[in-house]
Amino acid sequence: MPKRNLKYYMKIYGKIVVQDIKSKMSYRADFIISMIGMLATNIAGAVSFYLIFQRFPSIAGWSYYEMIFLYGFALVAATPAQCLFDNNWNLRQAVYTGDFIKYCFRPVNLFFYFMSEVFDVKGLGQLVFGMIAVIYSWNKLGLIFHIYTPILFVLAVVSASLFIIAILNLAAASCFWIIHSFFVLQLSNTLRSFANYPVTIFGRSLRVLFTYVIPIAFMSYYPSLIFLRPDNVPMATYFAPIFGVAFFYLSYKVWMKGAMSYDGTGS
Repeated sequence: MPKRNLKYYMKIYGKIVVQDIKSKMSYRADFIISMIGMLATNIAGAVSFYLIFQRFPSIAGWSYYEMIFLYGFALVAATPAQCLFDNNWNLRQAVYTGDFIKYCFRPVNLFFYFMSEVFDVKGLGQLVFGMIAVIYSWNKLGLIFHIYTPILFVLAVVSASLFIIAILNLAAASCFWIIHSFFVLQLSNTLRSFANYPVTIFGRSLRVLFTYVIPIAFMSYYPSLIFLRPDNVPMATYFAPIFGVAFFYLSYKVWMKGAMSYDGTGS
């Protein structure tokens, strides 16, 4: 297969995304209902924090507005996974039915082609809600805004996003080796919800698990410390972008290894 440069892939991606959005917009009622469902889910998460803090002034030293910041940051960081890599949720079905075989004969990168087929525009609503939560909590906490803050924020979000995408890739790729693998995706999604909370509220064993084994803490907690508690930032936080890139690359290689070994349903 001939090598393709980034410009080529961006051009192809743009065309595929446009067609996918057009197909979704042709079913406007379904699209609107999905958007409302996504918004309702995000609001419910914020309301749950409000109800909890009506009874407790703080949780393990974390205030209501700090928790809202973590929640909003997690939503923003999850947006790339939601918008660009949502087709991972369809991978198991494609492998099970044999439809995945069609991706193996295209003259483009297999991972890119499969992921580019779906652009979940609902994720943009999640991005807006997350940014509102971040800005609201930022003002309430009176956090300092420097000229370089936007750059730090973007870098922190990208870093956190890489961890989220990597875990999604690994969970989805399990279907190449495990027949009934949907529980792995469900488990990864459940574990991701822990990113809404500071890792310090968990016991020692879970803190180790969420930092060194399943890096949930890098999805929101560690990058958020840069803004919430700049005097108490662990050294690992500054290496998070490097770890994120390495973890994403590992997930890509595992995904591709499974895909390249795929030979259909065998029927």
